[in-house]
Amino acid sequence: MALARVGKCCRSLVRDPSKVAFCGVIQPGWIEACVGAKRHLLSEDVIKLQDFQQKKLAVAHLVTGSNGNYFELFSQKMQRNELILRDELKLLLHLCQSADDMVIARDAIHRYHAENRNLVHGEFKFGPLFVRLCYELSLESLAAATLTDKNMSGFFSDTTSFNITIDMLFTKGSYENALEVLRTMRDQGIPFNKDTLTLAAGTCYKLNTAESYRICTALIEEEQTKGLPIPRHMYCFAVALALRQSDIETAQSLYSQIMSTESRLCQNLKVLILAMSGAVMDAVSVLSAAMLSKSPYFVKKTEFSQEVVDLLCLKSEGGPHMMKVEQIVKHLERVNHVTQQTIDGMLCQTSTGKRKPVLLMGGRKTSRRTLKSLQSTLLSE
Repeated sequence: MALARVGKCCRSLVRDPSKVAFCGVIQPGWIEACVGAKRHLLSEDVIKLQDFQQKKLAVAHLVTGSNGNYFELFSQKMQRNELILRDELKLLLHLCQSADDMVIARDAIHRYHAENRNLVHGEFKFGPLFVRLCYELSLESLAAATLTDKNMSGFFSDTTSFNITIDMLFTKGSYENALEVLRTMRDQGIPFNKDTLTLAAGTCYKLNTAESYRICTALIEEEQTKGLPIPRHMYCFAVALALRQSDIETAQSLYSQIMSTESRLCQNLKVLILAMSGAVMDAVSVLSAAMLSKSPYFVKKTEFSQEVVDLLCLKSEGGPHMMKVEQIVKHLERVNHVTQQTIDGMLCQTSTGKRKPVLLMGGRKTSRRTLKSLQSTLLSE
């Protein structure tokens, strides 16, 4: 299995910035950006924090008395070793407002799980509720410790709980712990979805070790063997990791498997691969094609990272194409097509998620063409 050696990996991983280089040349901007860029990879569509907070407010309005009294009464009930009911636990979790509240909540779900190990299929899942509380209160360590607790095996039976926890750990730079959560997820048979794969590749990329590189490539090979689609973002992380490991051949191979490479990130990675492989004029061609694009004026032209064009200039220095490279780079800078955002920043940019459907203007309920109800018209079609 791809994550079979994660436990050993987590104990032995040591970051060595001196090894993070392109073509043997240290790139300070790349290193600093890799440490500094700690944004979430999951979109609001997955985390759903706003919806969760609205539900918490709605529940709080229905509860009489202070939250403190409820937590005190609940603690007393646990001390008396009384049975914890499902609705009581749901209410407790919705009323949590602090780290102290979450300690009581964690003990409560331990008790609840011990008392209800054989839950009926389709029973309410507390996992997403618990980890969203941890997300809200920045308690990623508590979430990770609870998910990886062997006594809690089976309680967190959904992919979402693990994904949100890994995302929290990724944001805080706890990459080794994120891999441990992934290993637990695999051991418990929790299915990986596209978000899991992206988070796994992102975590391996951040660790930037030989072991994390093996895990990342093994995960891709495993998905390919199953015939499953691989997220483009996962490929991009894997390409960047291969470059950081100075494995240009694998980076080229992975990049060639990306179905659509029109995005800004893909175009920057393409130039990076070409520059590092010595194909300077091919890299120049990519820059020129982006500049001469005939896309409409309202479509933003591709921007190239300053660190990418700097590396291209470095690779062409003293060579026959140096003047051509300098010329194209100056032109890009003049028309504001060079950005200070790093490759790392592009990779770790939060997804916008699914677009919400556009509402009908003015709340119109009848068709202008048929004068019939829009709902009935849509149903008939």
